[in-house]
Amino acid sequence: MAEKVVPRRETSVRLYHHEYSPLLFVISGPSGVGKDSVVRRLKERGVPVHFVVTATDRPPRPGEVPGRDYYFCTTAEFERMIAAGELLEYARVYDEYKGIPKAHVRQALCSGQDVVLRLDVQGARTVKSLIPEAVTIFLICESEEELVSRLRERRTESEGVIRRRLEIARQEMNHVREFDYVVMNRRHHLDAAVDDIMAIVRAEHCRSVPRRICL
Repeated sequence: MAEKVVPRRETSVRLYHHEYSPLLFVISGPSGVGKDSVVRRLKERGVPVHFVVTATDRPPRPGEVPGRDYYFCTTAEFERMIAAGELLEYARVYDEYKGIPKAHVRQALCSGQDVVLRLDVQGARTVKSLIPEAVTIFLICESEEELVSRLRERRTESEGVIRRRLEIARQEMNHVREFDYVVMNRRHHLDAAVDDIMAIVRAEHCRSVPRRICL
């Protein structure tokens, strides 16, 4: 007797489709925690993201390069950008203007690049309120004593200014839970902090429901 042949039923398999979406990362934290050092090391390690340079009306510090570390401009030029609506966010911090050129962020996102902003805590909170899907990272160091030590080592501020920065840092720490991630930047362990940030970038791109940045 011939064996009965049962037709094979074709099974349709739908693979999960994950569309790439460029993200906006904000690296923030109190003055002295090492935001500039972290961003500089990320650049040195060739992380494939676009770093938006902050505009400021303060003079360059020793070793800072215009256009790389900051866009240095006059107070009059900064106030013109404010009036023209050219800044994503801006603030006057320690009697100095700082702000993010909106066009630079939009251009990078439209080209498909992730964007990294380096902002003070006030600026980071402003960006999060404007762009809720932005990924915010709060940098901290080991202790308040370590923070004071780092501020003194910069040798760019008087003791009075350092005390003022420390007072503001204490207030800023009250907002840490508003951030998506916290990264410890320990002395002599800069690469460990950078590794943590790179892990955050990778994890965010593995989300089952990607963030959508609207600007």
